[in-house]
Amino acid sequence: MSKKVWGHIIRSALALLMIVIIVVGCYLEYVVCQYYRIEDKQALHIEDRSSLGLDISKTYTISTYNIGFGAYEQDYSFFMDEGYMKDGTYVKGKYAKAKNKDAVVTNTNGSINTIKDLDSDFIFFQEVDKAATRSYKVNQYEMILNSFDGYDATYASNFHSAYLLYPFNDVIGKTEAGIVTLSKYDIDSSIRYSLPIDESFPTRFFDLDRCISINRIKLENDKELVLVNVHLSAYDEGGIIRKKQLELLNELLKTEYEKGNYVIAGGDFNHDIVNSKEKFQTEQKVPEWVYELSDEDLTSGYRFVSDDSLPTCRSTDMPYQEGVNYTVVIDGFIVSDNIEVVKTSVISQDDTLFLYSDHNPVTMQFKFN
Repeated sequence: MSKKVWGHIIRSALALLMIVIIVVGCYLEYVVCQYYRIEDKQALHIEDRSSLGLDISKTYTISTYNIGFGAYEQDYSFFMDEGYMKDGTYVKGKYAKAKNKDAVVTNTNGSINTIKDLDSDFIFFQEVDKAATRSYKVNQYEMILNSFDGYDATYASNFHSAYLLYPFNDVIGKTEAGIVTLSKYDIDSSIRYSLPIDESFPTRFFDLDRCISINRIKLENDKELVLVNVHLSAYDEGGIIRKKQLELLNELLKTEYEKGNYVIAGGDFNHDIVNSKEKFQTEQKVPEWVYELSDEDLTSGYRFVSDDSLPTCRSTDMPYQEGVNYTVVIDGFIVSDNIEVVKTSVISQDDTLFLYSDHNPVTMQFKFN
């Protein structure tokens, strides 16, 4: 091959390399420019659709459900999750997005109807997409609002990202998602508190902007019912971020307790909260992400409440098979000691676990002391 031809090949290769460098550089600049953290202590908009007041002599019901952005039917697995079977076999999830738009609509409606059947007074949802590539831009918050007419509602963003070209075979794309609180009774105020997160590079561009929302309902005895919607971090090597998040949550809980308010914090704690780490039948090893919390980890005057008769979360490194996947209880409530818990239950859908999400909802009946 002549020097002239070789020169042409080298110049073409260099030109192509320069184009790739420019494209990658422009994309990285776009991701960096799109990056921001949401303002701390942000007042949230309240969809004001109820004027009802609470009667402290009555019994009420609250439910929590991580709906998994409508993706997690039983045969769904998530690309970031990996684990091992007890025989040592390595397993890894497959998808980043939901399988298709129809699946998102079906799973979201299934989750909504499961909660509607409970007729709860208060509801916490997590992993609710407003406009996300991963859920084919189905506005799940709008679906929830339309399905729970007459409930006050608040939405707190905790995952907003630029268009992420990862993984290459099933890109996540752009995401706007959050946590939703519903109440049959008039919410007086709602504030989003930012939680500590991993700010290291490049994790901060891909991780959730974790938060809690504090929603206040005035009572007739001049106190407040304080509803705290929580979605703590997973995938935290060493548990450093989790510890910081729990410290902040405890500070907020302590402040409300000292005021004499009635407090329920609920949601997805991403920790085993009822000593269920090895309770349920499985053919998998306990995943590394499973950390445990107990009442001793909470500030004085509070306790964890959930039901350990059924699991609330499954491993998503493989499609769900009852008795095969690892399962654990990580969803439930933290309750102040001036609230009496009447009953707590994990809810299956049509007597089936994990039908519409990788979580099962938890419901709790309570009354004021």
